[in-house]
Amino acid sequence: MKAMILAAGLGKRMRPLTDTLPKPLLPVGGKPLMMYHIERLKDLGVREFIINTAYLGEKIEELLGDGFDLGVSIEYSREAEPLETGGALLQALPLLGEDPFLLVNGDVWTDYPFERLLDFQLPPECLGHLVLVPNPRHNRRGDFALHEGFLLHNTEVDQGFTFSGISLLRPQLIGSYSERRQMFPLREAFAEGIALNQLSGELYEGEWWDIGTPERLQALDEKLTAG
Repeated sequence: MKAMILAAGLGKRMRPLTDTLPKPLLPVGGKPLMMYHIERLKDLGVREFIINTAYLGEKIEELLGDGFDLGVSIEYSREAEPLETGGALLQALPLLGEDPFLLVNGDVWTDYPFERLLDFQLPPECLGHLVLVPNPRHNRRGDFALHEGFLLHNTEVDQGFTFSGISLLRPQLIGSYSERRQMFPLREAFAEGIALNQLSGELYEGEWWDIGTPERLQALDEKLTAG
């Protein structure tokens, strides 16, 4: 199975830390943030990675290269400007192939057991399986809800959860999205998938950090360094 890591964001809220480094390369616990994903997935047998880049993308390529030194293969989907998450996947479709792939945000840290998704069998009618987490303080309302294993909009039930940035997706989720265009957010395709009852999900209650501010980065760094 291939894995795609989203790494093209501008990281505006992380400035001045991101003035010279893209957010996925910010060091935490002694290594670049996105390296945790690559190392853990490699240990589980994932060898093919696609990374989208834009802002300071050359820094990512300088560090990771083609992945040979890491024991993996890395291909880059280079964006002249960030295409948002949906546009990023649309551009990367030729690299992703036809089979389900693992999608991970490059700016999250988690101990989620990725083998769950690597072993997960998507039903033929299902276009994706999303990992949700309890709502952090910065997203009290949440993004989606769950009902009998399927995703709903969080306005349809009392309890909503936050999308972790981790999912198993079929390329058709993007390729068949009716409003696909060069630049659009992935949540639009999710909304269409929910309307068609084609997205499943699960709730994970372990460690998950969205590194959206310097304070969160520092807190995670202190945790990993101490641990």
